[in-house]
Amino acid sequence: MIRTMIRAAMLRADAYEEVEANKSATGQAMAIVVLVSLATGIGYTGLTGATGQEATSWSLIGMVLGVVASLIGWALLAWITFIVGAKLLPSAETEANWGELARTLGFAQTAGILKIGGLIPGIGPFLFTFGSLMVLMATFIAIRQALDYSSTLRAVVVGVISYIPYVMIMVIALSLVGG
Repeated sequence: MIRTMIRAAMLRADAYEEVEANKSATGQAMAIVVLVSLATGIGYTGLTGATGQEATSWSLIGMVLGVVASLIGWALLAWITFIVGAKLLPSAETEANWGELARTLGFAQTAGILKIGGLIPGIGPFLFTFGSLMVLMATFIAIRQALDYSSTLRAVVVGVISYIPYVMIMVIALSLVGG
């Protein structure tokens, strides 16, 4: 799993092909989503300068909610991307299912582990941003491989289109939960 994660973070298409085909890797993808969610929460605490009781209460409540929201968001994005990419905008070669997208999109989050670097004074914002950008690039490669596209541009278009309803649903859901 670690080797595949490293290759996924290096944006290697073969890693995504391997994960796409490995039905037993769904649990691993879920574990990556949880790990990256925790790294993001910890790194974000460093970026906001939260200390003492403020950081403790945020970490206890926020981390649990963040992990749950990340898992729901991961599954939702895979579903939306499947609908957009495999049903609405498939290529002639597209043959995919939700599980393939869930696995590849989960592994695409691997570089998000770098977000924990938000704790490091001075370079924290850079590491957090770099991790986020790497996840974005990996997401497009994951979409390209899972949907059997020959064009990265097509994967970017499907990714962008998929993010619109994803963000809308997540904002609505989080506003309902938040108050």
